[in-house]
Amino acid sequence: MMINSSQVLFFSLTAYIDSWALTYLYFTVVLLLYISIIGSNVLLIVVICVNRSLHEPMYMFLCSLFVNELYVSSGLFPFLLIQILSDVHIISAPLCFLQIFIIHTYGAVEFLNLAVMSYDRYLAICYPLQYNTRMTPTKITMLIAVTWLYPFMVVSFSMSLIPVKLCRNQINKVYCDMHSLVKLACTETIISNIYGLIATFSTIFISLILILYSYIKILVVCFSGSKQTRQKAVNTCTPHLASILNFSFGGSFEVSQSRFDMSFLPNVLRIFLSLYFLTVQPLFNPLMYGLKMSKIRNVCKNLILNVKH
Repeated sequence: MMINSSQVLFFSLTAYIDSWALTYLYFTVVLLLYISIIGSNVLLIVVICVNRSLHEPMYMFLCSLFVNELYVSSGLFPFLLIQILSDVHIISAPLCFLQIFIIHTYGAVEFLNLAVMSYDRYLAICYPLQYNTRMTPTKITMLIAVTWLYPFMVVSFSMSLIPVKLCRNQINKVYCDMHSLVKLACTETIISNIYGLIATFSTIFISLILILYSYIKILVVCFSGSKQTRQKAVNTCTPHLASILNFSFGGSFEVSQSRFDMSFLPNVLRIFLSLYFLTVQPLFNPLMYGLKMSKIRNVCKNLILNVKH
């Protein structure tokens, strides 16, 4: 039966596994993860904002990254917690569209932010004497603005291409995403699919080119430079590379699952991997940067010691 998307009141999420024996375990794990994400990201944002010694370009980009983690977590975790305790797994149409917007903009902002951070490390390591003149406050503001505005515009236009007529209202996932919704259409979706592919891979391509170029230049300087230069590169680039690899792993599975048939994988594994880049990355980043970057680590230690006294 064909229904008009303007009249759809809700979508049914069919990937949830109803197991009352494990319901409260799932709820507790997700709740603790959400609290940890909120606490760790807010802590580092506050630490960066209130400490003048951290008012440097690299930490401004980190602040943008942590805000993005809070952004996606607030759009996903409260919803997951409600669904875990629910007997019927449905989501209203407006909330579904909002969740699609948040998740897709998060993914693009994350990758672009990581690309901008690689460019920042390239300037800091390859041009240390010219770094402050090249990475000016105006340039920092512009890069952060582009990192956020470009995904918002691209995703907004992409959502305007979602077909009006839908044949079903069942989404085989635990949350809403663009391609799952497009697959419910009765009409031809070639334009929407082509634009989605172009938008996804152009964002990935632009980010990867900038990341690869930056790290090739950094490696050249490290091999020809002093031990101090290599040590600086290792200290600042290790958490960044780890973040890129972690997000790329989760993101690549989600892109593959949305475009190809992954039914050969166990349902539990598909659910876990589809949630990986949305649930692990927001906690991975603050922990990695908080533990590996000495300036942030030392400020956090002093803050904790002052609170104890």
